Amino acid sequence: MAPGESNADLCRRTGIKRSTLGQQIVRGKVAEITVVRVARAYGKNPVEALSDFEEYSDLLGGPWRPAPAELISQVSYICILQMVLDRATSSGAPQCPDLDKHPHRNAIRSWFEAVDPGDLRQRLSAATGVAPQNISAQLSAGRLAPELAVEAARIAGASLPGGLVATGLVTPGEAGWPQNGLQQALDALTDSELLFLARDRLDGVGKQLRKLENDVENDLALLENLG
Repeated sequence: MAPGESNADLCRRTGIKRSTLGQQIVRGKVAEITVVRVARAYGKNPVEALSDFEEYSDLLGGPWRPAPAELISQVSYICILQMVLDRATSSGAPQCPDLDKHPHRNAIRSWFEAVDPGDLRQRLSAATGVAPQNISAQLSAGRLAPELAVEAARIAGASLPGGLVATGLVTPGEAGWPQNGLQQALDALTDSELLFLARDRLDGVGKQLRKLENDVENDLALLENLG
């Protein structure tokens, strides 16, 4: 990708620490984020760059176009609520707010649930050797290893770069997602479907907040007991 460039040149172009890059090269195991950053720095599509590696060799040959459910899974609850309000108060076509201003903290879990045929955790565990509880723990923490995300997409028959988008490793544009895909997917929902979607997202956020509040209360109680 960068013939003739030294490690120092690569680090200057990508912002990667020299020690980090050197360790990865010595071990012969370069992190996906390193491949993505180098590809961007030298004008190559990150998905294409990842496909040069055996683990991701089918990225370009598998499904690329995401299903509407995948697209909608990447919309934050704030944007969904704004769409609900726009439909209720505007006579024109409501527009999806700027997604960059409203990052979706549960993007990977929402994507996983959107493509899950019902037994995805079990099948993913069987295919990769990662225990289902470890997969669930990653999803609860808002992350998923790239190789697990792509394997989940393979099993579910979803767009192979979709999991990489949901994890934040690549952008929707780099994954070949349609430019107005999110807006079109939301526009296709009926008012009742949009309301139920908002309800489900708020329910999930409420559960997370309740858990956080309980954790804080437990921590405070522990500190008080310790004196």
